[in-house]
Amino acid sequence: MPLDAKRIAKFLRHGRALAHRYRLQLILALRVALGALVAFALAQALHLRLPLWAVLTSLIVTQMSLGRSLKAATDYLLGTFIGVAWGGALAILIPHENEWALLGVLALAVAPLALIASFRTNFNVLPVTAVIVLLVPTMQHVSPEVSALDRVLEVVVGGAVGFLVSVLVWPSRGHQLTTEAAATMLRLIADALAELLKGMARPPDDRRLRRIQDGIGAALTRLNAIGAEAEHERMARLTSAPDTGPLLRTLLRLRHDVVMLGRAVGCELPAEVVQRLTPSMHATALAATDFLRNSSTALRELKPPPPIDAVDAAFKAYADAFGAVRRDGLTRKMASEAVERFFALGFALEQLREHLSDLHRVVGEWAHAYSGAATARRLVN
Repeated sequence: MPLDAKRIAKFLRHGRALAHRYRLQLILALRVALGALVAFALAQALHLRLPLWAVLTSLIVTQMSLGRSLKAATDYLLGTFIGVAWGGALAILIPHENEWALLGVLALAVAPLALIASFRTNFNVLPVTAVIVLLVPTMQHVSPEVSALDRVLEVVVGGAVGFLVSVLVWPSRGHQLTTEAAATMLRLIADALAELLKGMARPPDDRRLRRIQDGIGAALTRLNAIGAEAEHERMARLTSAPDTGPLLRTLLRLRHDVVMLGRAVGCELPAEVVQRLTPSMHATALAATDFLRNSSTALRELKPPPPIDAVDAAFKAYADAFGAVRRDGLTRKMASEAVERFFALGFALEQLREHLSDLHRVVGEWAHAYSGAATARRLVN
């Protein structure tokens, strides 16, 4: 193969890999551009006075997921109606023929709505809408009623176009994004456990562990935001996917388990205690991390969860070894701080075992819900 052909093939492979990696971002860019063009064309066809606001509304409403688009459209339309009602009422009821009167009416229009927006950030559009309704008549020589009606039509056109584009053009479901984010978080938790439980008395690599912990925190924040979007879809009957609450609560508890383990591991223990507990600790770490990684894959592919028998057996073996150390009085040789952290470690591992069982149940519920939905679609078709 000629050198130029090899370079072209390599460039195409690299381009395909990037397109696959950033598929959601590219689809969003396509939806945003298409929504803006359609909104502008429709506003022109309807002879709206300010097509700009139809285009801007479509940009605001067209979001990454369908649930986020639904919430943005609802908030923006509701805020527009309130702002139009308030600004239009002031423009009609209070004369403002000179600049001083206009300044007074403008203050009355903006101040109350800005106060509301300070408490409800999703209503930031309130003062903007009132200002437009109030000032456009002075610039375009139209009545306040016409200005208010135009503003409503512009926002309705832009919001409807943005939402329809989000629904029809490669829609991204909030539950799909939730499963992806949850699967990523499970991988990060598995990496954190592998680092934390690699040795009984050996402290973990603080720098690496801090990076993992920060990644888990960021993943949890993103997951909560996406989960809220998924719930908007479910409440609007746009999906038959399961409730995201149990999954998000389970992942939050696993996150807390990682934090507790981070505070408990690495204490100075007698050599005999380390020797007796290290084998069961290694087995526990291996079983827990394998289960978390396999659960991540199962959740991403919406398949049944992996077996939890190995996890139960490993944690039981550690609990037995832990109990034997206590019965033999080996904790009496420890410093008080070491004893506290030693028992905190046992408690944290017991909590982790319970929450891994919860994860097994939740992943099974998601797999069952999606398999049931797929079966129903096949029966309908």
